[in-house]
Amino acid sequence: MKNKENKYLRKTAPSESAKMVETIYGCKWSLTVYQLIADGVNRPGEMVRSIEGLTTKVLNQCLRRNTEFGILERVSYNEVPPKVEYRVTNFGEKFIRILDELEKLQSEIDKTE
Repeated sequence: MKNKENKYLRKTAPSESAKMVETIYGCKWSLTVYQLIADGVNRPGEMVRSIEGLTTKVLNQCLRRNTEFGILERVSYNEVPPKVEYRVTNFGEKFIRILDELEKLQSEIDKTE
């Protein structure tokens, strides 16, 4: 980016998006949750039953974090018993595409080592 005198301004790292990527990769279950939702498994109970080693507590932390970032949306239905589902938001679709590209880049790095 240039200012009025045609000098370049110092470029800074995108701190918020970098923090999001770091947080999501720091949660070892987020990528698996995205895959489950893509495969139609969008209820928390189904998710826990689908993955060995995933606890309800850890899943809830993961879902909460992803919802706070705007990657996932929590949908509550007014039913008895209560029904909750999670969906990927429009922003989440963009974010997951970036994660997919990072995964491809890592594969390329792994091949050259």
